[in-house]
Amino acid sequence: MKRIAAVCSTAAVAGLGAAYGIYHLAFFQTPKLKMPTAEEWADGSRFLPQIRENVEFVDSLPCDSVQITADDGTLLAAQYCHEADDAPTAIIMHGYRATAMRDTMGLIVLCKKLGFNLLMPDQRAHGRSGGRSITMGARERYDARAWAYWASVRSCGKSSIFLMGVSMGAATVLLASGLDLPDNVRGIIADCGYSSIRDICRTCLPKYLPHVPVGPGYAVGKAGAELFAHFDPDTIDCRKAVAHSNVPILFIHGGADDFVPCSMSRENYAACTSEKELLIIPGATHAMCYYYDTPAYAKAVTDFLKKHM
Repeated sequence: MKRIAAVCSTAAVAGLGAAYGIYHLAFFQTPKLKMPTAEEWADGSRFLPQIRENVEFVDSLPCDSVQITADDGTLLAAQYCHEADDAPTAIIMHGYRATAMRDTMGLIVLCKKLGFNLLMPDQRAHGRSGGRSITMGARERYDARAWAYWASVRSCGKSSIFLMGVSMGAATVLLASGLDLPDNVRGIIADCGYSSIRDICRTCLPKYLPHVPVGPGYAVGKAGAELFAHFDPDTIDCRKAVAHSNVPILFIHGGADDFVPCSMSRENYAACTSEKELLIIPGATHAMCYYYDTPAYAKAVTDFLKKHM
């Protein structure tokens, strides 16, 4: 009996350790990142000249640091670039383990040229924002809503607000689409968002833990998320959120995205019950649609914003 108890105890400790290990790999807070240079961000991309130009433009923006408190008490930080009191506001959410002023440069450049006020939050557990765990949209959706109310109050509810995001940021704003957003949120732009936490975790596990079977690996990671980050990945699904949205949504995805499969945006689009549009950029890899076909990307975004402003 003692031997069985010892074996069970050892197995439990090993299971707990594995759950924490996957939680730490996937969900634990990222180090406070130094803003990458154009060369570091491009990482050998053939689009380096355009990326360098965008980095110089974004870094030259006159931004103020702003803070709010999330619904759960977490301190959230953002960079705010004011254009005019009556200008529309773009709230632009970055992706997983990324930075606000790099991950979404295409949207920042486009919206600035269109005369928008820009609000660029650091997602929780990133940059200057607080929080210990990245929850891949589970809590971040409420943060996006909190920023939308901040922007609405700032303009006394008179100016249009658009929620935008890339990758995890796209999933964040899609999940927020099903919440009680301010009435002046006019539209959402989701660039390469995933369909659900479960789907993206199971897609990415083979890349990061190639020797771990997907099923058991996800089960252990799910346990880690529940134990240490206090959320259930299985309950977070963008398709269910957009099925309850009444906000127009523009979905964008790269046809050659091998990180978040293009099929996920197609699933989100199919599930969406509000006014919707879908732009697929052939050949574009993850989060690079803007660079692979800037004219098509700029036209789709500009037309969508002007239509709903």
